[in-house]
Amino acid sequence: MTKCSLTSGRPESSSHDYNDCYTAKVTVVGGRKIATDRNHWLDLFTGTTWQEFLDAGATVSGFRERRWKTVQRIKPGDYLLCYLTGVSRFIGVLEVTSEPYWDESPIWKDEVFPCRLKVETIATLTPETAVPILDLKEQLTIFQNLKSPGAWTGHVRGSPAMWQPSDGEAVVYAVMEAVENPVKRLVDKAKLARRPKALRAKGESFTVPESENATEQVQEVIEEHPKDTPTPDTTAHTEIQWALLKLGSDMGLDVWAARNDRNREFRGQRFNDLPRLKTQLPLPFDEVTNRTVELIDVLWLRGNAIIAAFEIESTTSIYSGLLRMSDLITMQPNLNIPLYLVAPDERRDKVITEVNRPTFSRRNPPMNSICSFIPFSTLRRNLEMMGDNTRYLRPDFIEGLSEPCVADEP
Repeated sequence: MTKCSLTSGRPESSSHDYNDCYTAKVTVVGGRKIATDRNHWLDLFTGTTWQEFLDAGATVSGFRERRWKTVQRIKPGDYLLCYLTGVSRFIGVLEVTSEPYWDESPIWKDEVFPCRLKVETIATLTPETAVPILDLKEQLTIFQNLKSPGAWTGHVRGSPAMWQPSDGEAVVYAVMEAVENPVKRLVDKAKLARRPKALRAKGESFTVPESENATEQVQEVIEEHPKDTPTPDTTAHTEIQWALLKLGSDMGLDVWAARNDRNREFRGQRFNDLPRLKTQLPLPFDEVTNRTVELIDVLWLRGNAIIAAFEIESTTSIYSGLLRMSDLITMQPNLNIPLYLVAPDERRDKVITEVNRPTFSRRNPPMNSICSFIPFSTLRRNLEMMGDNTRYLRPDFIEGLSEPCVADEP
Protein backbone atom coordinates (compact mmCIF):
# COMPACT_ATOMS: atom_id res chain seq x y z
CA MET A 1 0.00 0.00 0.00
CA THR A 2 1.40 3.38 -0.97
CA LYS A 3 0.46 6.38 1.13
CA CYS A 4 0.63 10.04 0.17
CA SER A 5 0.73 13.07 2.45
CA LEU A 6 -2.38 15.02 3.39
CA THR A 7 -1.06 16.45 6.63
CA SER A 8 -2.64 19.88 6.18
CA GLY A 9 -6.15 18.45 5.91
CA ARG A 10 -6.47 19.84 2.36
CA PRO A 11 -5.15 18.22 -0.83
CA GLU A 12 -1.92 19.75 -2.14
CA SER A 13 -3.60 20.66 -5.41
CA SER A 14 -7.02 20.39 -7.01
CA SER A 15 -5.85 17.33 -8.96
CA HIS A 16 -4.57 15.59 -5.84
CA ASP A 17 -7.45 13.28 -4.98
CA TYR A 18 -8.15 10.85 -2.17
CA ASN A 19 -8.28 8.15 -4.86
CA ASP A 20 -4.59 8.69 -5.55
CA CYS A 21 -3.46 8.07 -1.96
CA TYR A 22 -3.69 4.31 -1.89
CA THR A 23 -3.30 1.30 -4.09
CA ALA A 24 -5.73 -1.01 -2.34
CA LYS A 25 -9.04 -2.79 -2.48
CA VAL A 26 -11.65 -0.17 -3.24
CA THR A 27 -15.38 0.36 -3.45
CA VAL A 28 -17.25 3.20 -5.11
CA VAL A 29 -19.21 5.65 -2.95
CA GLY A 30 -20.90 8.54 -4.72
CA GLY A 31 -18.78 8.01 -7.81
CA ARG A 32 -15.53 8.07 -5.84
CA LYS A 33 -13.25 5.16 -4.98
CA ILE A 34 -12.78 4.48 -1.27
CA ALA A 35 -10.23 2.02 0.14
CA THR A 36 -11.89 -0.90 1.94
CA ASP A 37 -9.01 -3.05 3.19
CA ARG A 38 -9.08 -1.42 6.62
CA ASN A 39 -11.42 -1.05 9.56
CA HIS A 40 -13.10 2.20 10.52
CA TRP A 41 -13.36 3.19 14.19
CA LEU A 42 -15.32 5.99 15.82
CA ASP A 43 -13.09 8.38 17.79
CA LEU A 44 -15.00 10.80 20.04
CA PHE A 45 -13.74 14.28 20.87
CA THR A 46 -15.18 17.32 22.58
CA GLY A 47 -14.30 20.68 21.08
CA THR A 48 -11.78 21.03 23.88
CA THR A 49 -10.07 17.64 23.52
CA TRP A 50 -9.94 18.08 19.73
CA GLN A 51 -8.11 21.38 20.11
CA GLU A 52 -5.76 19.81 22.65
CA PHE A 53 -5.10 16.99 20.16
CA LEU A 54 -4.20 19.55 17.47
CA ASP A 55 -2.08 21.62 19.86
CA ALA A 56 -0.05 18.50 20.73
CA GLY A 57 0.82 17.99 17.06
CA ALA A 58 -2.11 15.80 15.95
CA THR A 59 0.06 12.68 16.09
CA VAL A 60 -1.46 10.73 19.02
CA SER A 61 -5.04 9.73 19.77
CA GLY A 62 -5.97 8.27 23.13
CA PHE A 63 -8.81 6.46 24.91
CA ARG A 64 -9.81 5.69 28.48
CA GLU A 65 -8.18 2.90 30.49
CA ARG A 66 -11.25 0.63 30.42
CA ARG A 67 -11.16 0.62 26.59
CA TRP A 68 -7.76 -1.09 26.42
CA LYS A 69 -9.07 -4.44 25.13
CA THR A 70 -10.93 -2.73 22.31
CA VAL A 71 -8.01 -0.46 21.45
CA GLN A 72 -5.81 -3.55 21.07
CA ARG A 73 -7.97 -4.62 18.12
CA ILE A 74 -7.04 -1.49 16.14
CA LYS A 75 -4.28 -2.05 13.57
CA PRO A 76 -1.94 0.20 11.60
CA GLY A 77 -3.75 1.34 8.47
CA ASP A 78 -7.16 1.52 10.16
CA TYR A 79 -9.03 4.83 10.05
CA LEU A 80 -10.33 6.80 13.03
CA LEU A 81 -13.51 8.77 12.30
CA CYS A 82 -13.25 11.89 14.47
CA TYR A 83 -16.63 12.98 15.83
CA LEU A 84 -17.31 16.11 17.87
CA THR A 85 -19.79 15.35 20.64
CA GLY A 86 -22.17 18.10 21.67
CA VAL A 87 -22.30 19.59 18.17
CA SER A 88 -22.67 16.19 16.45
CA ARG A 89 -20.26 16.65 13.54
CA PHE A 90 -17.46 14.68 11.92
CA ILE A 91 -14.34 16.83 12.00
CA GLY A 92 -11.60 14.60 10.63
CA VAL A 93 -10.16 11.28 9.55
CA LEU A 94 -6.93 9.86 11.00
CA GLU A 95 -4.87 6.87 9.90
CA VAL A 96 -3.39 4.66 12.61
CA THR A 97 0.38 4.28 12.16
CA SER A 98 1.37 2.20 15.20
CA GLU A 99 0.34 -0.69 17.36
CA PRO A 100 -1.56 0.29 20.53
CA TYR A 101 0.59 1.31 23.46
CA TRP A 102 0.19 2.62 27.01
CA ASP A 103 1.38 6.13 27.79
CA GLU A 104 0.37 8.57 30.54
CA SER A 105 2.40 11.58 29.42
CA PRO A 106 0.22 14.73 29.40
CA ILE A 107 -1.65 15.70 26.25
CA TRP A 108 -5.18 16.40 27.50
CA LYS A 109 -5.84 18.58 30.52
CA ASP A 110 -8.80 16.84 32.19
CA GLU A 111 -8.07 13.17 31.51
CA VAL A 112 -5.07 11.01 30.70
CA PHE A 113 -6.52 8.77 27.93
CA PRO A 114 -3.58 6.34 28.35
CA CYS A 115 -4.61 3.78 25.67
CA ARG A 116 -2.88 5.39 22.74
CA LEU A 117 -2.20 5.10 19.03
CA LYS A 118 0.14 7.06 16.81
CA VAL A 119 -1.78 8.62 13.92
CA GLU A 120 -1.35 10.68 10.79
CA THR A 121 -3.92 13.16 9.58
CA ILE A 122 -5.78 12.21 6.42
CA ALA A 123 -8.17 15.16 6.60
CA THR A 124 -9.26 17.73 9.17
CA LEU A 125 -11.98 20.35 9.19
CA THR A 126 -12.86 23.20 11.51
CA PRO A 127 -15.87 22.97 13.83
CA GLU A 128 -17.67 25.36 11.47
CA THR A 129 -16.97 23.25 8.35
CA ALA A 130 -17.28 19.85 10.02
CA VAL A 131 -19.93 17.49 8.61
CA PRO A 132 -23.18 17.23 10.64
CA ILE A 133 -24.05 13.58 11.18
CA LEU A 134 -27.67 14.35 10.31
CA ASP A 135 -26.53 15.29 6.80
CA LEU A 136 -25.59 11.61 6.38
CA LYS A 137 -28.92 10.12 7.47
CA GLU A 138 -29.57 8.62 4.04
CA GLN A 139 -26.13 6.98 3.84
CA LEU A 140 -25.60 5.58 7.33
CA THR A 141 -27.12 2.30 8.49
CA ILE A 142 -27.31 3.59 12.07
CA PHE A 143 -30.35 5.63 11.01
CA GLN A 144 -32.22 2.63 9.60
CA ASN A 145 -35.07 0.78 11.35
CA LEU A 146 -34.96 2.98 14.43
CA LYS A 147 -37.20 1.97 17.34
CA SER A 148 -37.23 5.59 18.53
CA PRO A 149 -36.13 8.86 16.86
CA GLY A 150 -33.01 9.18 18.99
CA ALA A 151 -31.96 5.52 18.97
CA TRP A 152 -29.11 6.24 16.54
CA THR A 153 -27.28 8.18 19.26
CA GLY A 154 -26.34 4.91 20.93
CA HIS A 155 -23.78 4.51 18.14
CA VAL A 156 -21.95 7.74 19.04
CA ARG A 157 -21.73 7.49 22.82
CA GLY A 158 -18.51 5.56 23.26
CA SER A 159 -15.19 5.09 21.48
CA PRO A 160 -13.38 3.39 20.00
CA ALA A 161 -16.22 1.54 18.27
CA MET A 162 -15.88 -0.31 14.99
CA TRP A 163 -18.30 0.90 12.33
CA GLN A 164 -19.66 -1.05 9.41
CA PRO A 165 -17.47 -0.63 6.31
CA SER A 166 -20.19 1.14 4.34
CA ASP A 167 -20.77 3.64 7.16
CA GLY A 168 -17.07 4.27 7.62
CA GLU A 169 -16.56 4.79 3.91
CA ALA A 170 -19.49 7.19 3.72
CA VAL A 171 -18.01 9.31 6.53
CA VAL A 172 -14.57 9.35 4.92
CA TYR A 173 -16.09 10.42 1.62
CA ALA A 174 -18.18 13.16 3.27
CA VAL A 175 -15.19 14.55 5.18
CA MET A 176 -13.02 14.57 2.04
CA GLU A 177 -15.77 16.33 0.11
CA ALA A 178 -16.02 18.92 2.88
CA VAL A 179 -12.26 19.51 2.70
CA GLU A 180 -12.53 20.25 -1.01
CA ASN A 181 -15.84 22.14 -0.82
CA PRO A 182 -16.18 23.54 2.72
CA VAL A 183 -19.54 24.80 3.94
CA LYS A 184 -19.55 26.96 7.06
CA ARG A 185 -22.30 26.44 9.64
CA LEU A 186 -22.89 28.17 12.95
CA VAL A 187 -21.57 26.35 16.02
CA ASP A 188 -22.92 26.58 19.56
CA LYS A 189 -19.79 27.74 21.39
CA ALA A 190 -21.05 26.54 24.77
CA LYS A 191 -21.54 22.99 23.50
CA LEU A 192 -18.19 23.10 21.75
CA ALA A 193 -16.39 24.18 24.93
CA ARG A 194 -17.96 21.70 27.35
CA ARG A 195 -15.50 19.60 29.36
CA PRO A 196 -17.13 16.46 30.84
CA LYS A 197 -14.90 15.15 33.61
CA ALA A 198 -14.34 11.81 35.24
CA LEU A 199 -15.60 12.03 38.81
CA ARG A 200 -14.81 9.90 41.82
CA ALA A 201 -17.10 8.23 44.32
CA LYS A 202 -16.17 5.63 46.92
CA GLY A 203 -12.71 5.22 45.43
CA GLU A 204 -13.92 4.57 41.89
CA SER A 205 -13.82 6.74 38.79
CA PHE A 206 -17.01 7.53 36.90
CA THR A 207 -17.94 9.74 34.01
CA VAL A 208 -21.46 11.15 34.20
CA PRO A 209 -22.75 11.70 30.65
CA GLU A 210 -23.49 15.30 29.72
CA SER A 211 -26.81 14.24 28.23
CA GLU A 212 -25.34 13.70 24.78
CA ASN A 213 -28.44 11.78 23.85
CA ALA A 214 -30.66 14.73 24.68
CA THR A 215 -28.42 17.06 22.70
CA GLU A 216 -28.53 14.84 19.64
CA GLN A 217 -32.30 14.50 19.79
CA VAL A 218 -32.84 18.23 20.10
CA GLN A 219 -30.68 18.73 17.01
CA GLU A 220 -32.66 16.08 15.16
CA VAL A 221 -35.92 17.81 16.06
CA ILE A 222 -34.53 21.11 14.74
CA GLU A 223 -33.59 19.42 11.45
CA GLU A 224 -36.93 17.68 11.02
CA HIS A 225 -39.19 20.56 12.04
CA PRO A 226 -39.02 24.32 11.35
CA LYS A 227 -38.09 26.49 14.31
CA ASP A 228 -41.61 27.89 14.72
CA THR A 229 -43.34 24.50 14.49
CA PRO A 230 -43.38 22.70 17.85
CA THR A 231 -43.40 18.91 17.64
CA PRO A 232 -46.23 17.08 19.44
CA ASP A 233 -43.89 14.77 21.35
CA THR A 234 -41.62 17.59 22.51
CA THR A 235 -44.67 19.58 23.64
CA ALA A 236 -46.06 16.54 25.49
CA HIS A 237 -42.79 16.05 27.39
CA THR A 238 -42.68 19.71 28.38
CA GLU A 239 -46.37 19.68 29.33
CA ILE A 240 -46.00 16.69 31.66
CA GLN A 241 -42.78 18.01 33.15
CA TRP A 242 -44.47 21.35 33.88
CA ALA A 243 -47.53 19.58 35.36
CA LEU A 244 -45.41 17.54 37.78
CA LEU A 245 -43.30 20.53 38.80
CA LYS A 246 -46.37 22.69 39.41
CA LEU A 247 -48.18 19.91 41.28
CA GLY A 248 -45.23 19.45 43.64
CA SER A 249 -44.91 23.20 44.16
CA ASP A 250 -48.67 23.55 44.80
CA MET A 251 -48.46 20.88 47.50
CA GLY A 252 -45.78 22.88 49.32
CA LEU A 253 -42.81 20.78 48.21
CA ASP A 254 -39.57 22.04 46.77
CA VAL A 255 -39.11 20.89 43.18
CA TRP A 256 -36.20 20.28 40.84
CA ALA A 257 -36.16 20.27 37.03
CA ALA A 258 -33.38 18.51 35.13
CA ARG A 259 -30.37 20.80 34.87
CA ASN A 260 -30.65 21.06 31.07
CA ASP A 261 -34.42 21.80 31.18
CA ARG A 262 -34.60 24.71 33.61
CA ASN A 263 -35.12 27.35 30.92
CA ARG A 264 -38.10 25.61 29.34
CA GLU A 265 -41.61 26.99 29.35
CA PHE A 266 -45.09 25.61 28.69
CA ARG A 267 -47.77 27.87 27.25
CA GLY A 268 -45.92 30.94 28.37
CA GLN A 269 -45.30 29.63 31.90
CA ARG A 270 -41.60 29.39 32.62
CA PHE A 271 -40.16 26.64 34.78
CA ASN A 272 -37.86 29.20 36.41
CA ASP A 273 -40.86 31.22 37.60
CA LEU A 274 -42.19 28.43 39.83
CA PRO A 275 -41.86 29.74 43.41
CA ARG A 276 -40.45 26.51 44.87
CA LEU A 277 -38.09 25.54 42.04
CA LYS A 278 -34.66 24.88 43.54
CA THR A 279 -31.58 26.30 41.86
CA GLN A 280 -29.21 24.08 43.84
CA LEU A 281 -29.72 20.51 45.01
CA PRO A 282 -29.64 20.38 48.84
CA LEU A 283 -28.63 16.72 48.83
CA PRO A 284 -25.78 15.37 50.98
CA PHE A 285 -24.40 13.10 48.27
CA ASP A 286 -20.99 12.79 46.66
CA GLU A 287 -20.29 14.65 43.43
CA VAL A 288 -20.97 11.79 41.04
CA THR A 289 -24.35 11.05 42.66
CA ASN A 290 -25.35 14.70 42.48
CA ARG A 291 -24.43 14.83 38.80
CA THR A 292 -26.68 11.83 38.15
CA VAL A 293 -29.57 13.25 40.19
CA GLU A 294 -29.33 16.61 38.41
CA LEU A 295 -30.35 14.97 35.12
CA ILE A 296 -33.55 13.31 36.41
CA ASP A 297 -36.54 15.08 34.82
CA VAL A 298 -38.45 16.01 38.00
CA LEU A 299 -37.75 15.65 41.73
CA TRP A 300 -40.05 16.44 44.63
CA LEU A 301 -38.10 17.46 47.71
CA ARG A 302 -38.79 18.12 51.37
CA GLY A 303 -35.75 19.63 53.00
CA ASN A 304 -32.81 17.39 52.12
CA ALA A 305 -35.00 14.38 51.33
CA ILE A 306 -36.24 13.23 47.92
CA ILE A 307 -39.98 12.52 48.16
CA ALA A 308 -40.38 11.23 44.57
CA ALA A 309 -38.40 11.06 41.33
CA PHE A 310 -39.93 11.15 37.85
CA GLU A 311 -38.54 10.32 34.41
CA ILE A 312 -40.76 11.38 31.49
CA GLU A 313 -40.37 9.21 28.41
CA SER A 314 -42.43 10.58 25.54
CA THR A 315 -39.93 10.03 22.70
CA THR A 316 -36.58 9.19 24.28
CA SER A 317 -35.30 5.75 25.15
CA ILE A 318 -36.99 4.38 28.27
CA TYR A 319 -33.73 2.60 28.98
CA SER A 320 -31.82 5.87 29.52
CA GLY A 321 -34.21 7.09 32.23
CA LEU A 322 -34.12 3.72 33.96
CA LEU A 323 -30.33 3.76 33.94
CA ARG A 324 -30.29 7.10 35.73
CA MET A 325 -32.65 5.79 38.39
CA SER A 326 -30.72 2.54 38.69
CA ASP A 327 -27.45 4.45 39.03
CA LEU A 328 -28.97 6.55 41.81
CA ILE A 329 -30.11 3.51 43.80
CA THR A 330 -26.82 1.71 43.18
CA MET A 331 -24.74 4.63 44.44
CA GLN A 332 -27.09 5.33 47.35
CA PRO A 333 -28.47 1.89 48.33
CA ASN A 334 -30.06 3.18 51.54
CA LEU A 335 -32.40 5.52 49.69
CA ASN A 336 -36.03 4.53 49.95
CA ILE A 337 -37.93 6.72 47.51
CA PRO A 338 -40.67 6.01 44.95
CA LEU A 339 -39.51 6.17 41.34
CA TYR A 340 -41.96 6.86 38.53
CA LEU A 341 -41.76 6.45 34.77
CA VAL A 342 -44.33 8.75 33.16
CA ALA A 343 -45.09 7.93 29.54
CA PRO A 344 -47.85 7.90 26.89
CA ASP A 345 -50.44 5.17 27.37
CA GLU A 346 -49.27 3.34 24.24
CA ARG A 347 -45.79 2.92 25.74
CA ARG A 348 -47.02 0.99 28.78
CA ASP A 349 -45.91 -2.41 27.45
CA LYS A 350 -42.53 -1.00 26.50
CA VAL A 351 -42.06 0.46 29.99
CA ILE A 352 -42.96 -2.84 31.66
CA THR A 353 -40.62 -4.77 29.37
CA GLU A 354 -37.67 -2.45 30.00
CA VAL A 355 -38.12 -2.38 33.78
CA ASN A 356 -38.09 -6.18 33.78
CA ARG A 357 -34.89 -6.55 31.79
CA PRO A 358 -32.36 -8.80 33.59
CA THR A 359 -30.13 -5.73 34.10
CA PHE A 360 -32.79 -4.21 36.34
CA SER A 361 -34.79 -7.19 37.61
CA ARG A 362 -31.74 -8.97 39.03
CA ARG A 363 -30.50 -6.06 41.09
CA ASN A 364 -31.32 -5.95 44.81
CA PRO A 365 -33.97 -4.73 45.23
CA PRO A 366 -35.26 -5.33 41.70
CA MET A 367 -36.32 -2.17 39.87
CA ASN A 368 -39.83 -3.50 39.28
CA SER A 369 -40.39 -3.42 43.06
CA ILE A 370 -39.51 0.27 43.44
CA CYS A 371 -40.46 1.74 40.05
CA SER A 372 -44.06 2.43 38.95
CA PHE A 373 -45.70 3.57 35.71
CA ILE A 374 -47.99 6.60 35.30
CA PRO A 375 -49.80 7.01 31.96
CA PHE A 376 -50.05 10.53 30.55
CA SER A 377 -53.85 10.24 30.30
CA THR A 378 -54.25 9.32 33.98
CA LEU A 379 -52.15 12.26 35.16
CA ARG A 380 -53.93 14.71 32.86
CA ARG A 381 -57.40 13.50 33.81
CA ASN A 382 -56.79 13.69 37.55
CA LEU A 383 -55.16 17.10 37.44
CA GLU A 384 -58.07 18.40 35.38
CA MET A 385 -60.55 17.03 37.95
CA MET A 386 -58.65 18.66 40.83
CA GLY A 387 -58.47 22.06 39.17
CA ASP A 388 -57.28 24.69 41.67
CA ASN A 389 -57.56 22.28 44.60
CA THR A 390 -54.15 20.67 44.11
CA ARG A 391 -52.79 22.63 47.10
CA TYR A 392 -54.92 20.43 49.37
CA LEU A 393 -53.35 17.20 48.11
CA ARG A 394 -50.77 15.11 49.91
CA PRO A 395 -47.69 13.80 48.05
CA ASP A 396 -48.94 10.20 48.31
CA PHE A 397 -51.72 11.28 45.92
CA ILE A 398 -49.37 10.35 43.09
CA GLU A 399 -49.19 6.71 44.28
CA GLY A 400 -52.88 6.30 43.50
CA LEU A 401 -52.27 7.26 39.87
CA SER A 402 -49.52 4.73 39.33
CA GLU A 403 -49.47 1.06 38.49
CA PRO A 404 -46.81 -1.51 39.31
CA CYS A 405 -44.17 -2.45 36.77
CA VAL A 406 -44.30 -6.18 37.49
CA ALA A 407 -44.41 -8.14 34.24
CA ASP A 408 -47.65 -9.92 33.37
CA GLU A 409 -47.53 -13.68 33.82
CA PRO A 410 -47.39 -15.59 30.52
